[in-house]
Amino acid sequence: MEEVRFLDEKKAKEAVEKLEKVYPDTKYYLNFSGPLQLLVAAILSAQTRDVVVNKLTPVLFKKYSTVEDFAELKESELIPAIKSVTFAENKAKNIIAACKLIREKYSGKVPDRMDDLLSLPGVGRKTANTILINAFGIVGGIPVDTWVIKLSYRIGLSRSGKPDDIEKDLMKIVDRKHWKNIAYILKAHGHGICHSTVPLCSKCVIKDLCPKNGVKERG
Repeated sequence: MEEVRFLDEKKAKEAVEKLEKVYPDTKYYLNFSGPLQLLVAAILSAQTRDVVVNKLTPVLFKKYSTVEDFAELKESELIPAIKSVTFAENKAKNIIAACKLIREKYSGKVPDRMDDLLSLPGVGRKTANTILINAFGIVGGIPVDTWVIKLSYRIGLSRSGKPDDIEKDLMKIVDRKHWKNIAYILKAHGHGICHSTVPLCSKCVIKDLCPKNGVKERG
C-alpha cells in the first residue's frame, strides 16, 4: 500500500508561499460586475466550464440586470438563455428563487453575511465564500472547489475529502493573507502543472515538499 503523507504546518506554509510566487496574478475566473452578477454566474458555474459561463453571461446580463428582472422571470424564459450549462433547469429554478428571496427578505440587495447567503437556493459554502471575497472584499473563509479538494490531498494539506473539513484544515495552515486567492492558485496549479491524471512533478516548484499522495505516475 502506498504511503500517504501530510505536510506539517511549517512545510505547508512554505509550499503555499512558493505557489503564491508562481501565480502572483491569479484571480477569480468568472466575469462579473457587482454581487448580483457574481451570484448568478457562480450558480451557473457548478459542474460547468468557466469558458461556457463567461460566454453566455454578457448576453444574459444585458437582458436581465436587476434582482427584479430575474425574480419576475419564468423558468421557461430563463432556461433557453442558459441552456449551454449543465443542469440548466435546476439552475434556472434556483436563480429565480434566490432573487425572489433577495427581493422579499433583503430589500433587493444580495446579502453580505455567510448565513444569509447560505439561505439562498443554489448557494453552498463555496459559492457564499466566493461572493463574500470577490463581491464584498470580506475574507472569512476559503472557497473549496474540485481542484482544491484534489490538490489539498495530493500535496498534503488536508486528510479529508469533505469540503467543510478541508476549508478548516486550510484555514489553520494557510496564512490569512493567502485566503483570498489560495483556491484560485491551486486551480491554476492544477491546470498548469498538477494535472488530474499525470502531473508534471519534475516541473513543479514544490516537488521537494509535495508527498505526491495518490500520484501513480510522476512526471
